[in-house]
This record gives sequence, C-alpha cells and structure tokens, in this order.
Amino acid sequence: MADNRFFKVAGPFTLGELAELTGSELSDPAAAGKSVVDVAPLQEAGPEHVSFLDNKKYTDAFRETKAAACFVKPELAGFAPEGTACLTSKTPYKAYALAAQAFYPQEKPVEYRAPTAVIDESASIGRDCSIEHGVVIGKNVKIGERCRIQAHAVIRDGVEIGDDSDIGPHVCITHAIIGKKARFHPGVVIGRQGFGFALDPDGFVAVPQLGRVIIEDDVEVGANTTIDRGAGPDTVIGQGTRIDNLVQIGHNVKIGRYCVIVSQTGISGSTQFGDFVMTGGQTGFAGHLKVGSGAKIAAQSGIMRDVPAGEEVMGSPAVPIRQFMRQTAIVNRMARKKGSNDE
Repeated sequence: MADNRFFKVAGPFTLGELAELTGSELSDPAAAGKSVVDVAPLQEAGPEHVSFLDNKKYTDAFRETKAAACFVKPELAGFAPEGTACLTSKTPYKAYALAAQAFYPQEKPVEYRAPTAVIDESASIGRDCSIEHGVVIGKNVKIGERCRIQAHAVIRDGVEIGDDSDIGPHVCITHAIIGKKARFHPGVVIGRQGFGFALDPDGFVAVPQLGRVIIEDDVEVGANTTIDRGAGPDTVIGQGTRIDNLVQIGHNVKIGRYCVIVSQTGISGSTQFGDFVMTGGQTGFAGHLKVGSGAKIAAQSGIMRDVPAGEEVMGSPAVPIRQFMRQTAIVNRMARKKGSNDE
C-alpha cells in the first residue's frame, strides 16, 4: 500500500460508487453499499481494499486474495475467492486506474508566489498558480490558470504554457508554445538549440536554429528528456503523447498524437511519426525518416528506413518482426550445426 508520508488517500468509496465511476458491473448487487478505503495489489489486499486482475498469470494470487473486491475480466470472475466481490470490465486495468485516481487525486495547486521566485513584470500568470522557490520566469511569458511551476524551473522569454500544467523542478523551457495539461518531470529541457552545423575545413559553422517547439495538449515528458527546437520548421509533439525519461528528440521532428516513446530512445532530426506509434527502450532513429501511424518498434532497434503504418519491426537494422525471428532461427541452427561438426 502507498506510504502515507508521500501520498494522501481520499475516500472511502462504496463498491457501488466505484462501479459507477469505472463503468464496471458489480457481480453481487448486495455488496454495493460496502466501503473500501484503498487500492492494493492482490497479494497485499485485505478486506478493506480493492485490487485488480488483468493477466492470467496471476490467477493463483487472485484465488488467494483477501481483497473486498477486484476489477477483473468477466471470464476470470469465476476464480474469485469467497468474500471477494467482482467488478467486471473488459478493461480491468483501466478501471483500476480510474479507481486509483479517485483514491489518490492529483493535488490541485494553491495560489502561491515564493519570495525567491524571479518573475518579470511583463509576464502573465493565470489564476490559482503555484510558483515555487527559485523559479525564474522571463519577459512576456504567458502561463495559464491552475499551473504548478516547481522549484528552480526556468521559463525563458516569450514561452507560453496552457492551463492545468505541471512543470517539475529544474525544468528549462525556451522557444516553446505548450498546450494545456502538460506534465514535465524534473530536469526536462525544452527548446534548446538543435544539433545543427555546416562542415568546413576550418571548423564547424553553426546554423542558427530559428524554429520553436510546439507541444499540444495533455503531453507528459519524463525526467531528463530533451526536445530540441526546430532549425526553421518547428519541432512538434502531438496531443496525448507520453515520453519516458532520458529521451532525445532532435530538431524538426514531428511526433503524432498519442504516441508512446520509451526511455533512452533517440530520434534524429526531421523524422516524422504518425499517430499511435510505440517505441521500445533504447531505439534509435536515423534522420529524415517517416514512421507510419500505429507502427511498433521493438526495444534496441535501429531504424534506418521508413516504417509503414501498422508495421512491427525489430533488430538493427530493423526488419519486420517475423523476418527477424526467421533470421535468428537460421543463425541458431547454423551455430548448432557448426558446433556439432566441431565435435
């Protein structure tokens, strides 16, 4: 269960309330008035907790749980132990997430200006914003309502941030227009100069990076991730996209809506993603590529060509997953054959 030194629990909630909130169906209508005080994993849950089962691998733990109720797919409800009510849903993990949000709602910012914050007089700050210690806000910055700007964040001249955004500690933002409900974790750098220069026998000649970073609504960016501003065209991050920690996004990159980019991915300049693209950890993309909507890139893949919409690729250089598996099987057979011949 959550440590109450760091997390404040709301509630309690009745099972009927949770069913209505999550769109689930309560297996025992008589249990609708029963209250639960928290969420918990199957193995740790007690008679006052609600849990979830979304993977058949944990059916044994489900059979033995002491939870008062559990979010579960209808076809797995029959494994519930006596005393555990089922909140059935085709998407139990989503239902559990909604319930957990109810128990642990995001803390709303309270109007506050730390005395150590440096805010230019030309900046526009919306209602109910919290500006913490050491924050620096430059000229003509526009910050929407109910935003939280955490300690030592730096927001450079002209940046715009939409309502209900949460900017973490030591975040640096420049040359950027940011939509509503942005969430930037500690150490994020947005809008730094892109990696662009001309080659010359006498040394490198810097190319001015004259674009911006445009981040649409409801984008989350993980700790220590960097998104470079465009060289001329803008760098764009589409609505609802989730970017993990330690990701590098180069200049002029365009990411579609609701993409998932996992830790240590590097995307070179001018590459374009469609919508709903998913990348595994440690994937690398050469520049000027196009990745179609719905494509999935396996972890540690090296992408050196365009990826069609909906395709799943793996390896370095990346190929369709089935081709990669066939290649791997052939190499393994050759290795075994050579080993037996050596004997």
